[in-house]
Amino acid sequence: MNQKNFQTSLIHAPRKAPQYIDTVQPPLFRASTIIFKDTNALFNRHWTDEYDYSYGTHGTPTTFTLGDNIAQIEGGKYCLLAPSGLSAINLVNSCFLRHGDEVWVADNIYGPNMEHLRNLETRYGIIVKVYNPIDADTFQPSQNTKLIWLEAAGSVTLEFPDLINLVKKAKEKNILTALDNTWGAGLAFNAFDFSNEHLSVDISVHALTKYPSGGGDILMGSVVTQNPKLHHELFRMHAIQGIAISGDDAAQVQRSLASMQIRYQHQAQTALKILTWLKTQDIFAQVLHPADSDNISHQYWKETCQTEQSAGLVSVIFKPEYDIQAIRKFCDHLQLFKLGFSWGGPVSLVMLYQLNQMRQLKHSHLQNGILVRFCIGLEDAEDLIQDIQYALNSLI
Repeated sequence: MNQKNFQTSLIHAPRKAPQYIDTVQPPLFRASTIIFKDTNALFNRHWTDEYDYSYGTHGTPTTFTLGDNIAQIEGGKYCLLAPSGLSAINLVNSCFLRHGDEVWVADNIYGPNMEHLRNLETRYGIIVKVYNPIDADTFQPSQNTKLIWLEAAGSVTLEFPDLINLVKKAKEKNILTALDNTWGAGLAFNAFDFSNEHLSVDISVHALTKYPSGGGDILMGSVVTQNPKLHHELFRMHAIQGIAISGDDAAQVQRSLASMQIRYQHQAQTALKILTWLKTQDIFAQVLHPADSDNISHQYWKETCQTEQSAGLVSVIFKPEYDIQAIRKFCDHLQLFKLGFSWGGPVSLVMLYQLNQMRQLKHSHLQNGILVRFCIGLEDAEDLIQDIQYALNSLI
């Protein structure tokens, strides 16, 4: 049909450049509406198809490409993308937890996940139980237990859990295992094959905001599985809730994946150098890092992370005589370390925590005092050590 009206020709261009060429980065698709070729294409499809191009929220080549790559990195088969790590966590909780179900969480769980679960407990009658991640005996599931959240390593205090025994115990009772794998990023260990017995979690959740993005400028999360039934349950809830991500954001994360392992290893090595120096400073009551042979969870880290990889995070607990005002002064005197949440970006970050306001169980392995977490960026290790030393001098 000839198009004579100029306005129409602006919308329906008479010429189109060829759509596919080989490039280093895959093409970026921005789409809410996806055009079907004909009615056969419209009706001869199903939402469980491997690549269901029906609407932007379900996926485009851009988002499916990123999802496939994240699944491969994590050792899984299926991947769903969400607007943030917390959104990915909430997808799992809302998909599998119903009134009367019991969910177990580690005492060092990511704080917003605990807050979300407590909200579900109040509003919808799920039951939240807390266990010590380095003592599998404290995980005592009942017949109502549906899900256990694992975190390796744990938030803030960085204990590496007794992952092998916790997963074994859950498998014996047919309890779903969900791992927050943001720290490991799919690089420190394979969540779907992490022991000599080839143990696997059921679900791996990952804040792509951290290492996969690498720039401190993109929010995104992922949910990876191997079991098609679990994937379809999650995918259904994903669609019902209208969870979607921007094609531009997906392309940005995809672009960063090629350098992720190099950045991860560099930041981990820098963290170990800083760890060694921190342990020489008398001002600290305790230095926390799972790769430290003095750490109470070191053996669990070593048996799971067989490549002995670790992320770029290290925490310290100041001696009790340093109160919150002193720790605030320390943080304010840091120059290279910026005060902010998250990690995995180029800029080193610092955050302070009062553990007595965060933990529900008593942990004899943790010293009294205020905790500061260092999240290592891409700066030089010696410069970062000098920055900490300068800030410590402000307390003398």
